[in-house]
Amino acid sequence: MLDARAEEFLSWLDAERNSSPCTLTTYRASIETFRRFLPDGDWATLGVEVFRNWMLDLMKAGASRATVRVRFSSLRALYSFLKMRGVVRKNVLLDVSLPKLERQLPRFMTTTQVESLVEAPLKNARHKQAPEWSAARDAAIIELFYSTGMRLSELVGLNVKDVDPIGETARVLGKGARERICPVGSFALEALSRYRHEARVVEGPLFINKSRKRLSAHAVNLLIKNRLRQAGLPADLSPHKLRHSFATHLLDNGADLRSVQTLLGHASLSTTQIYTHVTVERLKAAYDAAHPRAEGK
Repeated sequence: MLDARAEEFLSWLDAERNSSPCTLTTYRASIETFRRFLPDGDWATLGVEVFRNWMLDLMKAGASRATVRVRFSSLRALYSFLKMRGVVRKNVLLDVSLPKLERQLPRFMTTTQVESLVEAPLKNARHKQAPEWSAARDAAIIELFYSTGMRLSELVGLNVKDVDPIGETARVLGKGARERICPVGSFALEALSRYRHEARVVEGPLFINKSRKRLSAHAVNLLIKNRLRQAGLPADLSPHKLRHSFATHLLDNGADLRSVQTLLGHASLSTTQIYTHVTVERLKAAYDAAHPRAEGK
């Protein structure tokens, strides 16, 4: 159970910073992990050694370097908030050196693998408990993932009104409540049209379950795993791998890096201006020229 200061921080993130549910869950989990290590203790009196010992405890328990960095990032954000509120005089976590990440190349699918995954829902019999339109929905989800490179949280948050079939774009709400426009290819638009017709989706959430409620991120992960199995592909090729595939295939086909970064909505630590000076028309031109499943390719 978190103390009042931590709860105030999380409430501030939600109400004032409009942080995503994923961010709030991560921050809460990180603070709870620390409080299990040190149940008591005033934030204002905790010193650097306490957090260094916590880091050693995490690593001894088998936490990866990436996990350790996420945990400390959450606590650093908490301390920045406490400093802003005048509760602490210094963010002591800034004095803690964190383990460097091991550089890993993102894994992505080949175009042949993507084709197999796209075709899997329509080639295989639906589960007896699934609605009749589930195959069309799953195909539309896979096509839209690969067509736009959007995050899982962004896809499940889409409403019908967010996709403009005439303008061939989707309005996406990304991290930090930043909106961006994603071009959508003709294959994805056709799949969406077929799904919406079969499922009679007219308004509200774009992707729904059999109860006609918004499909959850967990449900999408499960259905992707099921379709991967049906296509004979490795089960670890998650929705995020479709995002990697989107970016990799665009770059392989000549798209410029700035446009791809903007299409992804990915805020890099090495640059502060990845969204500037790139118009929607330029994005669509780069997309149409480079994406394997854009119209006319």
